[in-house]
Amino acid sequence: MQDEASAFAGGCGPVAEYLDHLAVERGLSSNSIEAYRRDLGTYVAFLDRRDVELRDATRADIEAFAMARRLGGYAVSSVERSLSAVKGLHRFMLREGFSSANPASAIKLPKKAERLPDVISIDAAAALLDQPFPQTDAGERDHAALEVLYGCGLRASELVGLDIRNVHLDEGLLRVTGKGSKERLVPIAGSAAKSLQHYIYSGARDGLAAHARTLDECPAVFLNKNGGRLSRQSLHATCERYGRAVGIEGLHPHTLRHSFATHMLAGGADLRVLQEVLGHADISTTQIYTHVDRTQLTEVYLAAHPRA
Repeated sequence: MQDEASAFAGGCGPVAEYLDHLAVERGLSSNSIEAYRRDLGTYVAFLDRRDVELRDATRADIEAFAMARRLGGYAVSSVERSLSAVKGLHRFMLREGFSSANPASAIKLPKKAERLPDVISIDAAAALLDQPFPQTDAGERDHAALEVLYGCGLRASELVGLDIRNVHLDEGLLRVTGKGSKERLVPIAGSAAKSLQHYIYSGARDGLAAHARTLDECPAVFLNKNGGRLSRQSLHATCERYGRAVGIEGLHPHTLRHSFATHMLAGGADLRVLQEVLGHADISTTQIYTHVDRTQLTEVYLAAHPRA
């Protein structure tokens, strides 16, 4: 039989075309494409070991693949991601004429336990952002970065990817590039705007830019000690360091994003508006924060009611 795994590795056939479709027409990020590539490569290799052509795969083959993943010790979320990739591939193959049927159409994704996002309290956020930061260029940068993460609800990748030309403090807006290279406008005000303005115009950012190793100035807002764009890894370390200083262990940039969303909803923000600010394609993603709010409401009730 034709070796599907070899064809896949060579960049031809329905898998390669599906990956191109995801990149070009769906606008998925390079990280997402690589995840699909790994999962589908594993699937094609599995079929090859069973002596089955991709176009001839049956529901039983796909279910056997999923079972092999589970028995291999993979988490439910990993199995779900792999099956989602397989279902998408077979749907694409039917639509594009690579096969005459979709063997994955009746297969249900495994139900994964709902995991509520980690959040910190409003008081903890205040302690984090009001602590004394070093009176250095890097200290000013760190303060501004944390303020913007919590004040605007940005992802780590969005914050480090922010360029000076996309900061419009006079209009109270940031132009942010999110997942799939989609741009959106995010409001910025209050202490986040003040801290960012101070970092940019007090000379702190220029001080970091002066250490650049090239003549071309980096367009990034948040610079590292060498005048280049701050990395996500450095941002993670910054969150952990300043969080630990006020008793918050394992603080992650995404925790500040989750906290922003939760505190906004608790303050009466509209769910649809919050969806736009966060850059969620589907409002069901935003709705997770209503569950967090209800959980906190229950905790308050149990702690406060005399007969609870």
